[in-house]
Amino acid sequence: MFEFEITQQSKKSKARTGVFKTPHGDICTPVFMPVGTVGAVKTMTPDDLETVGAQIILANTYHLYLRPGNKLIKKAGGLHNYTGYPRPFLTDSGGYQVFSLGKAMVEKRGGDIKPTKISDKGVEFFSHIDGSKHFFSPEDSIKIQQDLGADIIMAFDECPPATADRAEVRKAVTRTHAWLERCIKVKSNSNQALIPICQGGLHKDLREESSKFINSKNMPANAIGGVSVGEAKKDIYKVVDWCIKYLDEKKPRYLMGVGYPEDIVEVISRGIDMFDCVLPTRLARHGLVWLFSDDGRQINLKKLNKSYSQINLKNAKYKTDFDPISKTCRCYACKNRLSKSYLKHLISENEPLGIHLLTIHNLTFIFDLIEEMKTAIASNRY
Repeated sequence: MFEFEITQQSKKSKARTGVFKTPHGDICTPVFMPVGTVGAVKTMTPDDLETVGAQIILANTYHLYLRPGNKLIKKAGGLHNYTGYPRPFLTDSGGYQVFSLGKAMVEKRGGDIKPTKISDKGVEFFSHIDGSKHFFSPEDSIKIQQDLGADIIMAFDECPPATADRAEVRKAVTRTHAWLERCIKVKSNSNQALIPICQGGLHKDLREESSKFINSKNMPANAIGGVSVGEAKKDIYKVVDWCIKYLDEKKPRYLMGVGYPEDIVEVISRGIDMFDCVLPTRLARHGLVWLFSDDGRQINLKKLNKSYSQINLKNAKYKTDFDPISKTCRCYACKNRLSKSYLKHLISENEPLGIHLLTIHNLTFIFDLIEEMKTAIASNRY
């Protein structure tokens, strides 16, 4: 179980295709994992996810712990039984959320929510829902994730913000490594793959140290965390290059929190196999869609010799645009020639159907982009 087989290796870059075996099915890599924070990708049914090409979804430990509760989900038979989603699940550790949501809620609500307190024991935090006090240790995170029953679970780590100084990042790396040891010790379910996370900010020596450390634990896969927290794109790529050298090429490599098409194209060429992001679904809820076109804000995907655009269907110019988003897209809205005018109307009226259709479109775009990359890898064009 959790074997990884590389099926194609590009002769032009570090890009490769592979198959990662899990209890709920094989995952063909490179793979994008849609984010289903509370156990559902917003507006999408399991059948919808199957249609667009999803192979695995990510659920959030922090949110599911608070509501409906990990014990209830365990009683229901785990996430697969509880949600009706038959394919693999990955759960994050909750570490990023206890830090980021705690800070955000303090800034938003002032005295109602207290700042997160971090110690070597774990993290004391206050719920973004009702302000109640909670505590996560590495052991707690693993036990909660075992209750949730995901195929892949993440080690509890400390993710410092992009603004953190070297001393803070050094402390976070040391703590992340100590917490990983505790996660490994407490994990008891052999049907779950525990993935360790590399930290180190934008410090090359700390990234190399952390990469070597997590790789030494010989887990089924390795992850790079602490990117997409405010740094420039070139810095994300630089961190990937630093880490990749020390992460076993015979195991999947997971870059957390990356979802812009240009970033996906770049990091796959650098040897990344797995990635997740809320962007495709979040943008859809605000009327923003991606398409292979010269319209709107054109972004060059140089390594694939094509470009894409991000357009905002809320813009007035689309009120009388009776063409679909794309004439070549296979999503429901485009295939059935639903016009940009109609989709703009639905989004303007806050009609759930509009969000649903645009979510399907953006996810279809991402999965089709990845399929093109797989083809390019197989023919050594990428």
